[in-house]
Amino acid sequence: MTTSNEGAEEGFKTLIVATILDSRPEDAIRMLSEHYRVSTPKLSMGVLEGRTKGVAAVYSVGRREILAAKREYFYDPFVMIHEFYHHLRSTSGRHKGTERQADEFALGFIAAFERTTSRLR
Repeated sequence: MTTSNEGAEEGFKTLIVATILDSRPEDAIRMLSEHYRVSTPKLSMGVLEGRTKGVAAVYSVGRREILAAKREYFYDPFVMIHEFYHHLRSTSGRHKGTERQADEFALGFIAAFERTTSRLR
């Protein structure tokens, strides 16, 4: 049995993934920022010099910006939530987190979305 708080968190994570899949990544990033009470990073196309090979997106701490290598990555929940995790960690004053931690953060949102949508089928 889940508590109402766990259910609310599951619903929030599902909403974030659905919003990105609905081609509204800016709204999803804004909602994440409000939820975690951090500033909202900018979303832009481009890459950082020296970080291009096989990279879908990067988070620039200095620019407080998520940079996607291709437009299609804005609509990939894993990529957007993974990069938001780096923003979240950098604005908290702590280390920006490892790639593994960012992956786990994003996968938690995707798993919530999959659980919710599987119940609806």
